[in-house]
Amino acid sequence: MKIKSILNDPLERERFLKFSAVGAFGALVDFGTFHLLMSLLGISPVLSQVFSFTAAIISNFIWNRFWTYPDSRSKPITHQLVTFFAVNIVGLGIRTPIFAGLEDPLRRLFDQVQFLPIGFVTADRLGYTFALGVAVVVVMFWNFFINRVWTYNDVD
Repeated sequence: MKIKSILNDPLERERFLKFSAVGAFGALVDFGTFHLLMSLLGISPVLSQVFSFTAAIISNFIWNRFWTYPDSRSKPITHQLVTFFAVNIVGLGIRTPIFAGLEDPLRRLFDQVQFLPIGFVTADRLGYTFALGVAVVVVMFWNFFINRVWTYNDVD
């Protein structure tokens, strides 16, 4: 698959849009799990984002397998899951340093603008959330292209 084919092929555009919708839902799983682990269990932000990422991988695999690429059935589901997980582990390797590098400066930035806490919304939470958001967007592009050429390469 070439990048040009996404721009010119209506089916590839549809797949990208579905993959993006799945990713948006996965981001909700990711962000929700992240904040629950930090808030309720007191797990560190860096470790929480690793666990939340894993929950999102599982959700995204199921939705992509059955909705985005329903015609991808020549490979056993376990093979696709392992491949999808491997691509996403590399994505985690891309995402974690981005998150770790941004979360402290963003927390300090929100703290410097003297953000007034509203309930559970604090400068720390905003910093973590924005750092996670940047990391998620960067990794989404990696995940789509590599999964398309490796995990779901059995579809036309």
